Amino acid sequence: MKFNVASPACGTQKQFEVEDEKKLARLIDLRISQEFDGELLGENWKGYVLKITGGHDKDGFCMKQGVLVNSRVKLLLKPGTVGLQAHRCRAGSRRRKSIRGAIVGHDISVLNAVIVKEGDEKIEGLTDQTVPRRLAPKRATKIRKLFNLTKEDDVRKYVIRRVLPEKTAGDKTKKERSKAPKIQRLVTPVTKRRTKQKIRKYRLKRDESKAERQAYLQLLSRRKQLRVMRRKAMGARQLKGKRTKELQKVAADALAEKKAAAAAEAAAAAKKAAAKAKPAPKAKAAKKK
Repeated sequence: MKFNVASPACGTQKQFEVEDEKKLARLIDLRISQEFDGELLGENWKGYVLKITGGHDKDGFCMKQGVLVNSRVKLLLKPGTVGLQAHRCRAGSRRRKSIRGAIVGHDISVLNAVIVKEGDEKIEGLTDQTVPRRLAPKRATKIRKLFNLTKEDDVRKYVIRRVLPEKTAGDKTKKERSKAPKIQRLVTPVTKRRTKQKIRKYRLKRDESKAERQAYLQLLSRRKQLRVMRRKAMGARQLKGKRTKELQKVAADALAEKKAAAAAEAAAAAKKAAAKAKPAPKAKAAKKK
């Protein structure tokens, strides 16, 4: 089994190989984030404590934290997590991929570890040298943490500059110069003023939105009132029309009755007049004795 051992304090990393099965048996059933004695890598590792950070099996499937099995399983993975690269699927989608569990077994070929505690003896190529950081921290809080600064100190005075040596390319020669990273998340009077401007714009926009909403609600209430008034007026007109029709019908019925009564009276009068104008019948001749 191969071991990729890293030293965060020295900034170095080196690979070691162990073939003794008796020593490797001590790692069986250990999980990611658990610690083990570094002496199994050799006698010069006495006093070292290593922590498991990951590994690969013989087929190249990486170990995943949280999968508490010592074999390979298929899981639905999100893009960007261990076992599935983000550029291989669409945003928001998931894929079922094979992944190795977090428990060490006999099928592990490479095990990654970091040094938690150093021993008395230095390891060649790992703890006997220190590799400086190529780039200095850029974030303001990390620079303060590095130099133990307070919020009142000016972070811009403590930026670590990187010296670039003189460079010659053909006939052109670049002089020696230095570069400094741009400080991220730096709070200055300019950023404070911009933040205040953003807050002011947000408040003005919020007040305008409130005024527009109030005007719109007033318009809706006015339209509702007009709608109710129109409905009432329409109902009154309909009721008035119904009443007018009823009155007209009553008047027409009364007029018809009046006309019928007048016609009946006229007929009766005519009959009476005709009866008066009719001559009396002649008396019959006296009967002969």
